[in-house]
Amino acid sequence: MSKTFSGQVALVTGAGNGIGRATALAFAAQGIKVVVSDVDVNGGEGTVAQIRDAGGTASFVRCDVARDAEVKALVEATVTTYGRLDYAFNNAGIDIEKGKLADGTEAEFDALMNVNVKGVWLCLKHQIPVMLAQGGGAIVNTASVAGLIAAPKMAIYSATKHAVIGLTKSAAIEYGKKNIRVNAVCPAVIDTEMFRRAHAADPKKGAFAQAMHPIGRIGKAEEIAAAVLYLCSDAAGFTTGVSLPVDGGVTAL
Repeated sequence: MSKTFSGQVALVTGAGNGIGRATALAFAAQGIKVVVSDVDVNGGEGTVAQIRDAGGTASFVRCDVARDAEVKALVEATVTTYGRLDYAFNNAGIDIEKGKLADGTEAEFDALMNVNVKGVWLCLKHQIPVMLAQGGGAIVNTASVAGLIAAPKMAIYSATKHAVIGLTKSAAIEYGKKNIRVNAVCPAVIDTEMFRRAHAADPKKGAFAQAMHPIGRIGKAEEIAAAVLYLCSDAAGFTTGVSLPVDGGVTAL
């Protein structure tokens, strides 16, 4: 895989922790120059520090993916700094729902749609022209198993992830002949800082989260990163428009 990736450039949003950080580190381990982006400055700079400590090349650009001007500036900064954009992992997203559909608020709806859907659309909108100009590239969006099946007490979140899959498929068929591949990963429950905070006060919920996966455990951020790198690699050269479950068997139930 190192020969596939040597000397190229990747952009990762939501890279201040969790899946985004693990993927940025995985890209860098393959010799890829990485632009790390997040609204969390400390988290993003921490990811860059880890990459540099391991001998890799990375820089941080703060970006709110729900704001067009900031996404445009992020992509421009990537090209200005490293000369091109070969891979993009549009991973930034939020999950703030706590109740059933009828208990949701307009503020929750707007926040989830702005980050999870508009954010991915804006990233695609500004990344694709760069890849068209240079002759190709590969993009992976973070969807979710909630974009493939129903998600109790996560109706709005689920709707946003269904939308990400729709954006992924449309982009794939529109730009496939231009040598741009667009895919999505669909994680189930992953062991991240967010998961650990959410379940620290209620071990029973954590045990339930593990039991819901036929494989018998929750996933690791590094396992999602491995899927992203595969979808970006030459090994996946005939793969586009796919929403890949990395879910410990949840969608097989």
